[in-house]
Amino acid sequence: MNRPHDTPLPPWPEEQVHEALRKTWGYDTLRPLQAEAIQAGLGGRDSLVVLPTGGGKSLCYQLPPLLAGRTDVVISPLISLMKDQVDGLRAAGYPAAAIHSNCTPEEITEAEQALMAGKLRLIYVAPERLFTTRLPAMLASLPVGAVAIDEAHCISHWGHDFRPEYRKLASLKERLPGAAMHAFTATATPRVREDIAHQLGLRDPALLVGIFDRPNLVYRVVPKVDSRAQVAQVLLRHGGEAAIVYCISRKETESLALALGRRGIQAEAYHAGLEPEERRRIQDAFSEERLDVVVATVAFGMGIDRSNVRCVVHSGIPKSLEHYQQESGRAGRDGLAAECVLLYSAADAFKWRSLIERSTAEAEDPQAAMESSVQLLRHVENYARGLRCRHKALSEYFGQSLEADACGACDVCLGEVEGVEDGTVTAQKLLSNVYRAGRPFGITYLAEVLAGGDTEQVRRWGHQELSTYGLLKGTPRSQIVNWYYQLLEQDLLGREGGDRPTLSLNSASMEVLKGGRQVQLLRAAAKAPRRAKIDREGWEGVDRGLFDHLRELRRDIADQLDVPAYIVFGDATLRTMAAERPATLPEMLAIKGIGERKLERFGQQFLDAIDSYAEDPELPEELPEAD
Repeated sequence: MNRPHDTPLPPWPEEQVHEALRKTWGYDTLRPLQAEAIQAGLGGRDSLVVLPTGGGKSLCYQLPPLLAGRTDVVISPLISLMKDQVDGLRAAGYPAAAIHSNCTPEEITEAEQALMAGKLRLIYVAPERLFTTRLPAMLASLPVGAVAIDEAHCISHWGHDFRPEYRKLASLKERLPGAAMHAFTATATPRVREDIAHQLGLRDPALLVGIFDRPNLVYRVVPKVDSRAQVAQVLLRHGGEAAIVYCISRKETESLALALGRRGIQAEAYHAGLEPEERRRIQDAFSEERLDVVVATVAFGMGIDRSNVRCVVHSGIPKSLEHYQQESGRAGRDGLAAECVLLYSAADAFKWRSLIERSTAEAEDPQAAMESSVQLLRHVENYARGLRCRHKALSEYFGQSLEADACGACDVCLGEVEGVEDGTVTAQKLLSNVYRAGRPFGITYLAEVLAGGDTEQVRRWGHQELSTYGLLKGTPRSQIVNWYYQLLEQDLLGREGGDRPTLSLNSASMEVLKGGRQVQLLRAAAKAPRRAKIDREGWEGVDRGLFDHLRELRRDIADQLDVPAYIVFGDATLRTMAAERPATLPEMLAIKGIGERKLERFGQQFLDAIDSYAEDPELPEELPEAD
């Protein structure tokens, strides 16, 4: 396999890159590593680009063909993302099209005709269509400049979302020998990066790995006690803003969505078991800002390009930190502050282990597959129960260091993590209760005894006579259950059974009971979370009333064009408008995110809206400020 060019092409003039950037996208500056990725694209050199969600990967493969006047191909498994990106590019006057299973025959014919006529700069294609249609032959007859493979981690067995069809993409090197190959992903450890380059046959690729840390995200890990109430509490801090709540199972998404509705929070459940039309309806409602809260399995979010998600909540732990980085990373893609809350219970970890055992039973090497998956899960557990900066912990997992000792944007650094005042004494009460019960019992029952429950089962076993009966009376049963799982997680108890284990003491338990070992237990914080500095700074000088007024105009325009609202203007652009109040079109053109095409299409409407707006009260402070 040979590289498209024996010698690298000279760098493209920076002024031409920035002129295209300003004219089409309305930006004056590039984000970190975008310039290098764009130059690799213009120079015909293979590349592997790893940028976090929100890091601007799409611009890296969109700008080169526009500037070079050529046609490039983007391979993406995400149909909704392809549609949203094509809609956004066309709104900016960029010639692009997509071919996938949701396209009508007429749309496919139109896209193919434009492709063969050389009218397109980008053609988006789902990977399976490269091997089941006439498209490969059509592409082989064209001078394709480059092939960009999005979600490239799907090609690696070591990645968190392996897809067999991605293994076939290496053959594109032979089918399109004149095209460079560019692999893009948001989540890849060093091992996965090496595998991507090997599987795709990249030749001397430019390896561009961005900073994984997302300083605009405020991470919180909260012990799960009453998940429905806790999720509702988080969402109420983000009223009128986009939020995604992730659950482990389909059943949980439906029950939680109903529970939120009873609390006055409009939410829809989303999972792979829904009919395709229903899934698309929910996706469209979310993208078009007619729905703000979606309760979903991980099937939702892949390909959802709404940039102003202000909150992502995990009601149960994800099965890997790669998944968590990707799922939480759907918040704050516009660079503005967003909150990511993980409700943690060791019970969820046991649930995942049961699911892993079943799902890996059919693997080629079940034992190896299970060990690999359990190891990934263990990293999540270590992250969740850790008491160190969340930003630092995530960065180090992906092989990068974070110099700051305190990020000011996580529960640990904001001083919100609460330990039980005397965790060892509480642990001794929990363990003593297991010992005095006389035989193995389940966690829920043991919690009932400690809480002093007057139930038929307690009376049947005579456990109202135990010295531990009612020892934690007044403590919520869900909190006691959570503590038992924390002891299990620290190997301070033995367990038997599946999702609902019975408990027994082990040697470590006896060390604690005899006072020879200290125990740390966490509890849900009683005080309200503090407002992070990054969140306050994002609203400085912004007239919230005017911002909301401009959002309404944006939604009306998007409805008329039948496109997601962010395609008109992003939240960051609207906040700048609401702070600077431009009075002329030239003043508006100077705002980040407004290019010439969008100024021509939408500028005057927004100027009129600013001019006619009657000032409303200033932004309320929903959260107390951080120091």
